Amino acid sequence: MRPAWAEVDLDAVRHNAALLREAASPAALCAVVKADGYGHGAAPVARAALEGGATWLAVALAAEGGELRDVGIDAPILVLAEPSPPEMDAVVRHRLRCAVYTEAGIDALAEAAVGAEPVHVHLKIDTGMHRVGAPLEDLVPLAERIAGHPSLVLEGLWTHCAVADEPDNELNVLQQERFEVAVGALADAGLRPPMLHMANSAGAIVHPSMRYDLVRCGIALYGIAPSSELAATGAADGLRPAMALKARVSHVKVVPRGDGVSYGWHRLMTEDTVVATVPLGYADGVRRRLSIAGGQVLIGGRRRDLAGVVTMDQLSVDCGRDEVAIGEEVVLIGAQGDERITAEEVAALLGTIGYEIVCGIGPRVPRAYL
Repeated sequence: MRPAWAEVDLDAVRHNAALLREAASPAALCAVVKADGYGHGAAPVARAALEGGATWLAVALAAEGGELRDVGIDAPILVLAEPSPPEMDAVVRHRLRCAVYTEAGIDALAEAAVGAEPVHVHLKIDTGMHRVGAPLEDLVPLAERIAGHPSLVLEGLWTHCAVADEPDNELNVLQQERFEVAVGALADAGLRPPMLHMANSAGAIVHPSMRYDLVRCGIALYGIAPSSELAATGAADGLRPAMALKARVSHVKVVPRGDGVSYGWHRLMTEDTVVATVPLGYADGVRRRLSIAGGQVLIGGRRRDLAGVVTMDQLSVDCGRDEVAIGEEVVLIGAQGDERITAEEVAALLGTIGYEIVCGIGPRVPRAYL
């Protein structure tokens, strides 16, 4: 077995779900487990989140929802993006809730559901994200179209926040005002659905008025703050990181003074240096430029600089003059001794966000569930 793995702490997921559920109460908690649970493993995370207090799950694709059904998960599962017409059969077959926002999508789902149990749909309104969702002027006609199909039930109205992780951004107020206009328009037409939802992780944590009937929490479920701004304010305190990325030293050598390591020899050794090889690389989600950006790992409870450019399958670590043994534990994300490297720290070095770091850990890295 390859000496590299990602540890997923399911107790941390349960803890985070309970914390988010309590913070959002009385709104229900929807655990977002798309993209294989943000790289953590969708089914184990889904079960842990439900045990922690979530009552809904959300995915991006009908196929993802089907995979959860196949392992016996029976909670309500919402597909967050309107599926293409050929995918609607899977929505019906797996008893999924479904986001809709176009006439074509509504009609395709209604046709697929004929003769089956009615499908509960959540009509999405675009209030400013401008990615998907119906414009306000189309909202009532779409809701009436849903109501006209006996195979569909209008269960929810929802939208998505663009800047909820920036608490002082005025777009938050504008989006909520637009959402309230949409709610009012449906109510005036006698079509108000029983569920309203707007808040993502950041919305659930710092915008109480956005919580409505349901909050959809993704990144916070995995113990990562939605933004550095929220982390700095302490708004995300109490969340526990759920993933650690680890490996074992596979090779050790002394690189002589004046020589470099890995492709390009971007940094020359200023003295004879112990270099440890670690069997993880950019094919596993460890970015190639991490060494140039100042990336570090933990070995022996100490921070160690990367010695050269990360390659496809391996990376090299500058251990100075310290003795390092083959088989010693290496931590790329997580804690060792008194030190910790977080996904947010790695993301900041690379100019990205914690989401991308954990989602990017590849499938050939086995997951070990704690």
